[in-house]
Amino acid sequence: MLKKFLSSISYGSMKVDIVVDQPEIAYGETLSGTIYIMGGQSNQLIEFIKLEILKRTEGLQEDGDFNVTNNVVAKHTIEMVGSVKSKETRMIPFDLMPDERWESETVNEKLYLRTTVHINNAVDVHDEDEIIYGKDVG
Repeated sequence: MLKKFLSSISYGSMKVDIVVDQPEIAYGETLSGTIYIMGGQSNQLIEFIKLEILKRTEGLQEDGDFNVTNNVVAKHTIEMVGSVKSKETRMIPFDLMPDERWESETVNEKLYLRTTVHINNAVDVHDEDEIIYGKDVG
């Protein structure tokens, strides 16, 4: 069983790492982890960081086209105060409590943690990693 996973987002020389303590979550457990923000060569203003749990359903439609549907089942926003200074490192812990919306209804459904970093006057950058939730985990 995987104990942790690391997701990494870079913008210029700034780097944001998301470390999830346990990507396989049994019923009653919490998805927890830490966001590490490492400042680059210059100050960056991060407006906020958004964590979303996506339930992705993949399947073949009757017309033969492949269909992918994403439904957001949970989200958490972390507002940032001030800019991330050059060479500064910040650590922000987070917890997301699963509920019945996280449960898979078919074998074609998977859960993903999508992390989006909203940087002032820049393109939003994001990354996704699969997580597993259910009674058979643990």
